[in-house]
Amino acid sequence: MNDWLGMTPHPRNPRPELRAHVLARAVRPRARRRRWVWRAAAAVLVLAALGGAGYWARDRILTLSAERDTLAAELAAMRDTLGFVRGPATRVAWVPVTTNGRLGGVTIFADSASRRWLVRCDGMAPNEPDETYQIWFVTADGMKRAARMTMYEAQSTVMAMAFDVPVDVGPVTGAAMSIESRAAADSMPPRGPMVFHLRL
Repeated sequence: MNDWLGMTPHPRNPRPELRAHVLARAVRPRARRRRWVWRAAAAVLVLAALGGAGYWARDRILTLSAERDTLAAELAAMRDTLGFVRGPATRVAWVPVTTNGRLGGVTIFADSASRRWLVRCDGMAPNEPDETYQIWFVTADGMKRAARMTMYEAQSTVMAMAFDVPVDVGPVTGAAMSIESRAAADSMPPRGPMVFHLRL
C-alpha cells in the first residue's frame, strides 16, 4: 500500500506519463508569469509612447492654432486696409515735410464714406523727449484734434496710424500736423510749430 508513495525499501520510478504531467505543471506557472511580465511591460511602453505622442500632438496643435489665429488677424487687417485704401470714397494726399533737417513725407488716406483716416509718416525726425506730433482735422469751425503720433529715437522712420473721424467734428476740409509739447498736447488750438497744413 505504501509502495506508490515511494516509501518502500526499493522505490520505483513513476510512470513516464505521470512524471511528464508533474513537470509540465511545475514549469507552466513560471512561463505564464514571464508572459504576464512581458505583456505588462509592453503595455506600459505602449501607454508611455501614446502619452508622449498625445502630449506632443496637443502642444503642436495649440502652437499651430495660435499661429493660425495670428495669421488670420493679420490677413483681416490687411484686407481691411486694402479695402480702405482702394475704396471709391477714399482720397489720397501726400505732403512733403521737413523736420529737424530731415526730408520726409506724410500720406493721408481719407475715406469720406466710413469717416476713417489712415496716416503714414515716412522719414520724419524722432520727437524730443517732451514733444509729440499732433494731427489736426481742419473744419469750418477751426482745427479739431485728431490723433497724437509720437516717434521715438529707437523706432524706424515709418509710423502709421488709423483712426475714425468723430461724428461731432462735422465735415473735414483739410488736415494739419504740428509739434506740441506732451503736457499741452490735449490743448486746442495748436500752439507748437506747424509741420504742414493741407486742404483736402
